[in-house]
Amino acid sequence: MTPRDRRLKRILAQPPEADFDDVWRILEDHGWTLDREKGSHATFVKEGENPFVVSRVRGRKVKRVYLKHLIELLDLS
Repeated sequence: MTPRDRRLKRILAQPPEADFDDVWRILEDHGWTLDREKGSHATFVKEGENPFVVSRVRGRKVKRVYLKHLIELLDLS
């Protein structure tokens, strides 16, 4: 299993919190780029799509609600 597959498996399990780096890399794998960070919020952009904002907890973790939005956005289910 590749590192990318392991990241996807962790996100699809929808834990209470996930590592921000996993979310960032999954978005990059699907053509999104980090546009800006302000405080605890990171904004990702992709041509032809609305910006996707992710809020971090303690600077490193992403809550489950954002993981659900990510799964819907990327049609991973």
